[in-house]
Amino acid sequence: MPAKLLYPISWDCLTSRPEEFRRICSDESISKDVAAAPPADVVMREAAAFVGTRPMVAHNAAFDRQFWRSELAHCGLVAEHEFACTLLLSRRLYPDAPNHKLGTLAQWFDLPVSGRAHRALADAEVAAHLLARMQRDLAKRHDCSDPNAALLMALQRIPMAQVGAFLRQF
Repeated sequence: MPAKLLYPISWDCLTSRPEEFRRICSDESISKDVAAAPPADVVMREAAAFVGTRPMVAHNAAFDRQFWRSELAHCGLVAEHEFACTLLLSRRLYPDAPNHKLGTLAQWFDLPVSGRAHRALADAEVAAHLLARMQRDLAKRHDCSDPNAALLMALQRIPMAQVGAFLRQF
């Protein structure tokens, strides 16, 4: 079933590592927003309970996966979640794109954009719209009847030269 953005949820939090807060929040407006947020351990436990065992999706998922695992580890929780990466998927599905940055793909596909780029919620919403576009394209252009999480995670690992053959299996 294609992705559908039901409602946005956002958890701002103070990272468990203050040096990371200073490094990522060099923008004063971001600093002020996050400085008032609750500690990461409180927020991450709530986020983990919400996510459960569902797979996760992000653009450049390696970054998000590292943060997710690190912050959950500080809470004593294990994060074995699988991540689909819209960056890796876009390279395989849209080799003709000018580049595979999230903002570029949003413009290229005329995806809805709300909020400021590189803010978690705004980027997550754009990535969700991009994922939905990918699932529609897989269904329409490649006859994939069920472009589910398992297919996406397998596709992102396929060498680009083998994408066509891989998709013909579905």
